[in-house]
Amino acid sequence: MTEPTHIAYLTGEYPRATDTFIQREVAELRKQGFTVETTSIRRTSVEHLVGPEQREEAANTFYVINAAAKPMVSLRAHLRALRRPAAYFRALRLALKTSPGGLKATLYQLFYFAEAVVLAAHLQDKGVQHLHNHIAKASCTVAMLCHEISGIPYSFTLHGPDIFFEPIRWRLDEKIARASFTACISDFCRSQGMSFADRGHWDRMHIVHCGVDPERYAGQGDRAGNHLLFVGRLAAVKGLPVLFEAMTGALEHHPDLRLTLIGDGPERAALEAEAVKAGLADRVEFLGYKSQSEVAGMLQQIDALILPSFAEGVPVVLMEAMAAGLPVVTTQIAGIPELVEQGKSGILVPPGDAPALQRAISQILSDSGKANAMGQTGRAKVKTDFNITNEAAWLGKLIRGYLNGTPPQRKRPEGQE
Repeated sequence: MTEPTHIAYLTGEYPRATDTFIQREVAELRKQGFTVETTSIRRTSVEHLVGPEQREEAANTFYVINAAAKPMVSLRAHLRALRRPAAYFRALRLALKTSPGGLKATLYQLFYFAEAVVLAAHLQDKGVQHLHNHIAKASCTVAMLCHEISGIPYSFTLHGPDIFFEPIRWRLDEKIARASFTACISDFCRSQGMSFADRGHWDRMHIVHCGVDPERYAGQGDRAGNHLLFVGRLAAVKGLPVLFEAMTGALEHHPDLRLTLIGDGPERAALEAEAVKAGLADRVEFLGYKSQSEVAGMLQQIDALILPSFAEGVPVVLMEAMAAGLPVVTTQIAGIPELVEQGKSGILVPPGDAPALQRAISQILSDSGKANAMGQTGRAKVKTDFNITNEAAWLGKLIRGYLNGTPPQRKRPEGQE
């Protein structure tokens, strides 16, 4: 199939300031000839609309819950789905079958079914040929049920880490089995999915990296010296108390050390209080969410990116920092070592180990020559293996191949396996 393909994207909340990689992927697929309808279960809260990209996407996104809350819209969608009663009731049985059990969970499954009915009608009205979902939890359940109702094939991108905490609850096995294919963000991610998938479905589990546009981060900014940056949700899983402890020790050798945090989340107030208690109030700056352009600008002003997480997939912010020619310090977990090579493009430390994190920070800040070499190695890695243009092209090839019945028989594009 060489003509443009009409597809839809679905996530739980779109667009979010924390999921810019999905927005980039959508934009790149459109450049490559796809018509992409964006759909989202919930409407994004206003704090996520931090830039023109987010505001434009929000204005053109179909919000499933908002539509389903309108009685006539929902009624018409159900009547339309009932024209194919076997598919309608098959989807309803699937919703009940995949419930993890208990009254509350079963009610949620019925909500997902109702959402899937409304989504199916919308996609059929738009002439959508394929649905792609990001994040394999509730929105992927809706995608799976929508497929049963409408016959529109679906695929999904498997990220982690949270889906791997409760893969049985979210019936990851069933979602992989019913999807046309699964796009896994790393070899590690794929291996975790394979743990729960039937052996017969492994060959439909491909690797599609999240990616960035390296040229957006090109150029050398004005590095002020001893300035660190963290970008991410302010949540327990990000390990920020460990970073504060490491900073306290590193100040002995780097008395002008500073840390800027971009992001927001449930732990912000507690972290602000902890920074004050640790004597870091004048060293740590909380900026909240920022736009893609503002993050790119900040990457030109700092000396290293620090990400002390306890659980991750393959963080896109690491790709952004490496594309900007920066060394990174992060934890040796999940798919991160597939992006960051120890001692060559950054330093990997054990999660939760403040002394190791302190040593890594001091090593980066004490040897500018080595830090610059790491930055250049990292930029080359991102340009080769995490370039959004190439990754979106591979995803597009998968979508078209499965629609045509001629799917690629490989995990990665030729020459990258």
